[in-house]
Amino acid sequence: MSKKFKKGGLIAGGAILLLLSALIVLFLAQNTYRMEEREVVIETPEGVLTGTLALPQASDRPVGLIVFVHGDGPTNSTYDDAYKPLWEAFALEGYASLSLDKRGVGGSEGNWLEQDMEDRARDTKLAIEWARSQPEIDSSRIGLWGASQAGWVIPKIVRDERDLAFSILVAPAVNWIEQGLYNTRREMEQNGASTEEMAAAEQKDLKVLDLLRRGSSYKDYLREASPAEGKVMSEDRWTFVSKNFKSDSREELHAFNHPVHLVLAGRDLNVDSDDTEAVYRAKIPARLLSVTRLPDADHSMLKQSAARSEMRTVITAVFLPRQLFDEGYLSDMRQFLRTMEARKR
Repeated sequence: MSKKFKKGGLIAGGAILLLLSALIVLFLAQNTYRMEEREVVIETPEGVLTGTLALPQASDRPVGLIVFVHGDGPTNSTYDDAYKPLWEAFALEGYASLSLDKRGVGGSEGNWLEQDMEDRARDTKLAIEWARSQPEIDSSRIGLWGASQAGWVIPKIVRDERDLAFSILVAPAVNWIEQGLYNTRREMEQNGASTEEMAAAEQKDLKVLDLLRRGSSYKDYLREASPAEGKVMSEDRWTFVSKNFKSDSREELHAFNHPVHLVLAGRDLNVDSDDTEAVYRAKIPARLLSVTRLPDADHSMLKQSAARSEMRTVITAVFLPRQLFDEGYLSDMRQFLRTMEARKR
């Protein structure tokens, strides 16, 4: 082997090691957050709930708290770490974050698919009760943050918890049925479906809806709805949908007696942002409601450069997690909290 070849190999090897070192440093820097995380365990009549309490660093007095209410799906307390940039943003404004594993996820006992929205609200109220007993938490500064399906849960919490400081609702759902039809239509439009294909899909959705309204069994669903391959609900999911498909927040929004911050996405395929804003403005007094529209964000408030590619989303989540979100999202969250603090002065 020539000396030139050996030298070239050493240079190449050194460059690879340098690149790997840089990636490790980047990973560690981007995944180190300015907050203190603690695991929590809350005993409830329905079994243990586990989760995470993220606190501001080195606070010498009780801090405000934001209790998280998840959207759909088997969500753990950190949302697979996607919540952490948000928790950090809240911590930098002097607020802790409390987020639970859904029942049946992590260490939480039970099965979230057996719950209705009242059950989910009850779990959150138990978390609030627990938080009020913690010496690090200022019980006069407890608010809620919730996304998507939380639009049906948070109004039920507010109905019973009259001393909450505020609520932040991110792309909240209003009506289960309307949302489902909207989602089917928008996703098919994005995928270039024809008018005929969209009409056929809508008819399938309406067939499932008819079965739900009739209280049909899971076997009836499999036999009569003819679900397409890959789109068949599990039996647990059918049970969950059967319990919740009538969800509609319109008549419960009047329960809000504190500031409500509504955040909506311009590229939301799940929730009709225009309709949601109109409903909230009609039901919540203007003095309590603030609205932020993020034109380029998707339902999860991801920026388009990440949302368009699953691979890019994964890489960004690993190496640049704070860069996942729309440019205005985290700053908007912080600005809202500053507004809340200014009101208290």
